[in-house]
Amino acid sequence: MSDAIDTALVAVNLGTPEAPTAPAVRRYLAEFLGDPRVVSIPPLLWKPLLHGLILPLRGPRSAANYAKVWMDEGSPLLVHTLRLAAALQQRLPDWHVRPAMRYGTPALRATLRELRAAGARRLVILPLYPQYSTTTTASVADVVAEETQGMDVTLIEDYSVDAGWVAAVADSIRRYRHQHGSGSHLLFSFHGLPQRVADVGDPYPQRCRDSAHAIAAALGLDTTQWSLAYQSRFGRERWLEPSTIQALDRLASSGERQVDVVCPGFAVDCLETLEEVALGLAEHFQAKGGRLAYIPCLNDAPTHADALAHLASCAVGREA
Repeated sequence: MSDAIDTALVAVNLGTPEAPTAPAVRRYLAEFLGDPRVVSIPPLLWKPLLHGLILPLRGPRSAANYAKVWMDEGSPLLVHTLRLAAALQQRLPDWHVRPAMRYGTPALRATLRELRAAGARRLVILPLYPQYSTTTTASVADVVAEETQGMDVTLIEDYSVDAGWVAAVADSIRRYRHQHGSGSHLLFSFHGLPQRVADVGDPYPQRCRDSAHAIAAALGLDTTQWSLAYQSRFGRERWLEPSTIQALDRLASSGERQVDVVCPGFAVDCLETLEEVALGLAEHFQAKGGRLAYIPCLNDAPTHADALAHLASCAVGREA
């Protein structure tokens, strides 16, 4: 970066271990679960439990799950995020597009410091979480606030009903069903959230409902043809309901035998979509006598890159 950068777009995803091994997973989870935005238990109580029990137990198990979906190029989340950033760079040739991770590498904090040192005049921060939550987007905002004082920064907090993004998701569902056949029911599976977080005002559940309604409307589905659920629970406390596995059990009990599942809370495919849904929940539903078809995330699809480039441009008053 020898020349000063006018406008930089930082596309921020959650993060991923550097390898599908227990030590790498433990390092990643220590940073992720050590964020008070993610787990709000007082550190004096939480850190001994995290490092003494959770990481030793969860590290090997999670590493085995990562190994099931690991790509030749690396972690699916990282690979697809890098490809998406490259696609955004093609659409924004006058910008400098950088991928970053809130946890792990390439680290968001280091990326912001590099851009400051390079003389970036304007930053557009795009957390790749379509639906705002205090547990995700707000954590990105925390780091941005700490590292960009005095800089011209625009943070895109939410695009849960952005017209371009909704059209891209609907188009991906439509094309998948045209190529592979259509299930009798479409299940929207979003990442879960502890109920207590929603109870104190986190808007995430409503944003998920807004996204699902908008996508279903774009597909012309009536309320009997789709439903919404939440996956990826952790711990024993109450989480948003229904869980995806509960929803699938209810669909099986009601006679549904072909269900399509889409995860529009994830910008790109990752452990939670590929291992948890496409493998684990598909096997669970098959045992109930049904067939679960997982519809991939948008990843670096042209329609996805088009929508996000337009979103970023509009955020600073420019048309992509």
